[in-house]
Parts: sequence; structure tokens; C-alpha cells
Amino acid sequence: MTRIFSGIQPTGVAHIGNYLGAIRNWVAMQDGNEPVYCLVDLHALTVWVNPVELRDQTRLNAALLLACGIDPRHSILFHQSAVHAHVRLAWIFNCVARFGWLSRMTQFKDKAGKDRENVSTGLFVYPNLMAADILAYHATEVPVGEDQRQHIELANDISLKFNHDYGVDFFPQIFPRVAKSTARIMSLRDGARKMSKSDLSDQSRINLTDDADTIAQKIRRAKTDSEPIPDCAGSLDNRPEARNLIGIYAALSGVSTDDVLREHSGKGFSAFKEILTDILVDRIVPIGDAAKRYAADPIEIDRILHAGAGRAATIAEPIVSEAERIVGLLSS
Repeated sequence: MTRIFSGIQPTGVAHIGNYLGAIRNWVAMQDGNEPVYCLVDLHALTVWVNPVELRDQTRLNAALLLACGIDPRHSILFHQSAVHAHVRLAWIFNCVARFGWLSRMTQFKDKAGKDRENVSTGLFVYPNLMAADILAYHATEVPVGEDQRQHIELANDISLKFNHDYGVDFFPQIFPRVAKSTARIMSLRDGARKMSKSDLSDQSRINLTDDADTIAQKIRRAKTDSEPIPDCAGSLDNRPEARNLIGIYAALSGVSTDDVLREHSGKGFSAFKEILTDILVDRIVPIGDAAKRYAADPIEIDRILHAGAGRAATIAEPIVSEAERIVGLLSS
């Protein structure tokens, strides 16, 4: 079986962008693969986060993953900080990766902006920890969106340089798995920006915990334009908000954008928003309800995560211990 690794930051609440872009694909990958799914709480520390909130949100997002269909009997589900092999390998990769490689990372440039001298060093070396997350398990496939391809390329550069520098064939090549059904969901308030947990406006996203009334309110207020729905996808090129709502409906209903346009062309967005609300309520509210049931038992959530961490450590510990031996560190 193919060993797959993927992770999600536990800060904030997972939203439909996370669900349609990643989580539902994780669920589908459970059959016939060996998936390792991680709540990357160490990555969350690259910006300051309230410690109590981080713990609570880690449990909540674990509950949401379970509610979406991640089955801990078939997948390894754990929180990153519980497996110390990640940080041990990340330090080795800090010493393998080149400063210039990290300086060219688009995501760092975007997040640091003009204030790069004041961002944490953790944000700068974030991709090295991401490479360690994957390679600590010798995972060969990582489900990613297009915006994460550069991180996989860097992880492969690190793997190759490690193997070359120490004359070994130890770390494998990683292949990005971009699912055909992966949807890129944008903000409900700005169709040019990705939907984000960190957006200050809760109106910009549909959280997986939102109830029916909240979903209806957010879709009613979602930014659109005054033009009717066109009959071909090319007509959406300069209409980012319209394209986003059409894309959300297409992704939830499992049809193509062209199919949606053929069915609804000529309609105004007022009527289309009602239809979109219905399908969102039908698909998302049951996830939120199930997550609340899981979250009501934090002891059970902790048990699942710690059991997953034990299984993850069983794989990662010998791999990272061998990497330490290769670079000349004494065994502990």
C-alpha cells in the first residue's frame, strides 16, 4: 500500500474550503492506502496563538475530521507535537536546506509581506518541518493543492541533498497527489482570496460547525454581481465571486461547472443562492452535528489522538533514529 501523509493546522475552525479542497479527499484515500493524517500544532506556533485556544481547537478539529469520515481504525490520526521524531528530523533538515531555497518560497513572501524582518524564524523554516513531517514516515505521496506544490519540490530537494551529502539512498522521492476533484474555494467576501480560517471576518467562510441559519445568512450576504448566470465557463473569467459560488455548488453536487451553468444559466444570483444554501445545509450541518457529539467527549478525543500518536511513532522513530545515525549522532 502507498503511505500517504497530510496535515491540517488546528488553529481556527475547519471550513468548506478545507473540506472540499482536502478533507473529503483524505476520506476517499483511506481505502487501499496507508494514510497518516496529522493536526500540525507545531506549525501553528509560527504565529502567536493563545495556548488554551490551541488545545481546544486541536480537539475540535480532530472532532471535525472524525465527523467528516476519517476512521482511526483505517487511518493514523494524531497531533504532531506528540511524536518527537518530527522536530528531531526537522533540525537535521534545517542544516541540510539552503537559505536561498527558503528565501524563494512564495508562501513565506506572501505571509511575511513587507514586514519580513519581524516575522518568526519558525515561519521561515516552516517548509523544513513540513518536509520532516512527510519524510519521517517515508511517505511517498502527499495530497496537495496547487499552492503547496512548491513545498513538495523543496522537500524533494532536501531529500536529494541529504542522500547526496551522506552517500546514501535513504529518503524517497515524494509525489504530490492533486485530486481531480480538488476544489479551490475562495472567500465569500473577496473572490480573489482563498477562503481562510485566519480571515478576520467570519462572514468570509462557511465553517463546518455553522448551523443552517448561519449558513443561509452568510450565503445571502456573499458578494456577487448584478449579472445573470452565464451559459459557459469562459464568461466567469472576470467574475471571481460568481465563479466561486458556482464552483462551491459544483463541488458539493459532484458535477462540472459547465453542468451547473447549463442548468442555471439566465438566473439571477438571488435565486441561485437559495439553491446553494439548500445543498450546503444538507451536506455541512450533519458534519457539524456529528462533530459536536465527538467534541462533547474530550477524553475520547484525547484517547484517539494519543493512540494515533503511538502508531505514528512506531513508524517514525526507527526512520528518524537511522537518519540521526547517518549524520553521526550518538544513539540516545
